[in-house]
Amino acid sequence: MARRGEHSSEEIRQMALDAAEAIVAREGYPGLSTRKVAAAIRYTVGTLYLVFKNLDDLTLQVNGRTLDALYDWLRARQDVNGAGSDPERAILVLANAYIAYAETETPRWSMLFEYAVQENEQPEWYLHKLGRVFGLVEAALAPLSEDVVETQRIARVLWASVHGICLLKIRQRLILAGNQDVETMTRMLVSNFLRGLRRVQDNQGSGIRGQGSKPIGVDP
Repeated sequence: MARRGEHSSEEIRQMALDAAEAIVAREGYPGLSTRKVAAAIRYTVGTLYLVFKNLDDLTLQVNGRTLDALYDWLRARQDVNGAGSDPERAILVLANAYIAYAETETPRWSMLFEYAVQENEQPEWYLHKLGRVFGLVEAALAPLSEDVVETQRIARVLWASVHGICLLKIRQRLILAGNQDVETMTRMLVSNFLRGLRRVQDNQGSGIRGQGSKPIGVDP
């Protein structure tokens, strides 16, 4: 057992977060406990409670690091597969990268959704990290709309749909979608979503910038 004073509070915090991530990677979110984290860093559970309010606080901070990792992952793939000013291509790059992250880091990705916290209970620092991830989608959609608030809403609806495809893939339930290829499903979703969005917004005259394009993988 480590001696009191051997590490600073910040060092213990980082050690605990590293240990928690390792536990989640091995056992998933259900396997995470303060007892296991304390044992992994060779400190007492009481010491953990000096740097975290409770297990919820520890879990939320682990999820915050996952959001940072997801953001960096998406940005890196944007840089490699840049889409310029084409919203459809930009969204597809992000969608495919998101699904790839979920496949690569499944336990950490899953814990973002398995750990339930009310939106009004999420601290500002966590909302900021979440907003950065959604901000990438909003930026990709920006060439289509001049309404920032509407773009934020559209981004979340679209990403909820991408997340649904991702969930089918991760849970091996693609049979529910006719065992279609995930990449093809994603292209169809994004292309048809944006085509429908352009039509609705053009009809409403809400400032959407019409960019007619043939849906990928879908007959006109």
